[in-house]
Amino acid sequence: MPGSQPYAYMKSRDISVLQGVLGHHFLRPQLLEQALTHSSQARELEALHSSDGALHRDNEQMEFLGDAVLGFVTSEELCRRFPQFSEGQLSKLRAHLVSEKHLIRVAQELELGEYLRLGRGEEKSGGRQKTALLVDALEAVLAALYLDDGFEPARRVILNRILGPELERLATSGGAMPVTDYKSALQEKLQAVGRAQPAYVLVKEQGPEHRKTFTVEARLRSPDGQGSAEFVGRAEGSTKKTAEQDAARQVLEYLALAPAQLQSTSSLQSASSQSPKSFLQGKS
Repeated sequence: MPGSQPYAYMKSRDISVLQGVLGHHFLRPQLLEQALTHSSQARELEALHSSDGALHRDNEQMEFLGDAVLGFVTSEELCRRFPQFSEGQLSKLRAHLVSEKHLIRVAQELELGEYLRLGRGEEKSGGRQKTALLVDALEAVLAALYLDDGFEPARRVILNRILGPELERLATSGGAMPVTDYKSALQEKLQAVGRAQPAYVLVKEQGPEHRKTFTVEARLRSPDGQGSAEFVGRAEGSTKKTAEQDAARQVLEYLALAPAQLQSTSSLQSASSQSPKSFLQGKS
């Protein structure tokens, strides 16, 4: 039946256009097709053709490999460009360059959403615009480049599309480093003032395997270490790591406001300790 075909919801662009954008003609174009195939479509195709027992590959393993390729090329390039940087400086810069916040911009520039192979449900729920799907597809494309013709084409795309433009932007803007690794930033801030590190607690996990969401709390211990948490940041993400980072960001924002809040509380307590008469006299 035509209505049973998963392709009824698909409007993916021809991958030959993407090959031109990447500057690489694939010897095995099926690798690029797999890199753009979300698990939702692969599972639908397997269910549709269950009688033949064929396995339809998705991009999850390629995303895993692409993440490693991106990390290696980024580390190598940063060591080459900045030999004077400490390990900590290099780590912070790498964390920004491989962060979801940065990679989503690259994926959008490449218009990867137009090429994704999605199942019915994912197509209906706006999968072509979802950050997690686009970033995963970008990393899977890097793996496809590596598997098709070795490190060179993958390295070229990483340098020209991911690292080069952003490093140039940072240099021309005065080198200000945006915070993307909120967990590390929070760890450093708490260490600097001698406070205990927060506890990251997974409080909820829901959804099907290919579309799970995780809810994490970052619990900031009180300064004396007694009683309940002083503040709890709570965030939801498509991965535990993403949720933890967002929860850590909330704690950082709380700490940034805390001195003003404490000062305000102190002032109120001082004012409330005065008698009405003395308070009014102070105002006269």
